[in-house]
Amino acid sequence: MGRQMSFARPRRRDLFEQLRGAESRPLYRVARLWQVVWGLPQTTIGSCMFFLLRHTNRWARYRSAYVMEWKLDSGLSMGMFIFVPRDTPRSLLVHEYGHTLQSLLLGPLFLPVIVLPSLVWAGLPQARRYRARKNFSYYRFPVERWANRLSHRVTGETPVGWY
Repeated sequence: MGRQMSFARPRRRDLFEQLRGAESRPLYRVARLWQVVWGLPQTTIGSCMFFLLRHTNRWARYRSAYVMEWKLDSGLSMGMFIFVPRDTPRSLLVHEYGHTLQSLLLGPLFLPVIVLPSLVWAGLPQARRYRARKNFSYYRFPVERWANRLSHRVTGETPVGWY
């Protein structure tokens, strides 16, 4: 008799199950130290958020960042801390990791150069109407496009909004 084939679909692992047990390379430790020193303002904000949410949300490591699940429906990166919605696609995590890389490069300039324009582009009603009217993707905004390019170059993975 031959082997019996199973047609049952394997259980789909969620993002946090995929990240569990991720290796910690020495380069990632250096990047985290650099984030604390060079990116102190955003790392302080991110660590406070992480500390406040730590008991109610799952978290894992992804490369040089700490990723936490939260109840909001959008992603946010603050230094080496990434916050993503429940059941988020990996592509959003890769995009947010691009912002972590921007923080490594820009240091204290990250908040005014990246975060402020991103928040305005995401939250301002006029910006939302403009995107809808022009059929303009959120990820075509220059700082978002740069985050995608950085994350794709470093990870080799496809970020959300990649084209």
